[in-house]
Amino acid sequence: MTINIFAVIRESFTMMILLVCSMVMLAFVIERWWFFHKISVDSNKFMDNIQRFINAGKFVEAASFCEITTGAVSAVVKTGLVNRYLHKPDLEELMISTRMEQMIKMERFLNILGTLGNISPLIGLFGTVVGIIRAFHDLAASGSGGPAVVAAGISEALVATAAGLMVAIPAVVFYNYFTKEMKTIVMNMDICSRRLLVMLTGGLESEQ
Repeated sequence: MTINIFAVIRESFTMMILLVCSMVMLAFVIERWWFFHKISVDSNKFMDNIQRFINAGKFVEAASFCEITTGAVSAVVKTGLVNRYLHKPDLEELMISTRMEQMIKMERFLNILGTLGNISPLIGLFGTVVGIIRAFHDLAASGSGGPAVVAAGISEALVATAAGLMVAIPAVVFYNYFTKEMKTIVMNMDICSRRLLVMLTGGLESEQ
């Protein structure tokens, strides 16, 4: 027996919901992948360049280098360079606030992927339950047909569960992947901000 997927989608509102969920999931996965791809940077190499600028006393050039280097790490470092004459506690607070701003940008849409990963199996299960109820209802209404009629209806109903899992599995996988990327970048922001504070202390001492 073959199942007409398109017919099942047309006849089941839960399948329509899952189809929309799959398109939303795909759109946000592409958007987040492109976002993290753009802000990815080799933090060690980046900080080596910043250190060379600071050692040469070229703070303006260092800030300009941060401008052309997109990413969360460069944003934090730029904040430190622009406000380098502030007292250390105030400078640390400014860089912490910049890190928090960058975290908000990185967390954008991740909750949607997490939610889709959690609710898609439930939507699919709901569609399956509704399909089974409909199959037994049709059997009772017809009064004939035997197990074959019920089996056909149930097999189509189980498609909803499979569809829910097909949406949930990649949503959870990409949610975990992007969360790991975000944690790595947050750690790099913290490391680079600490390195910058040490560099600026030495740079300011050399200017005095």
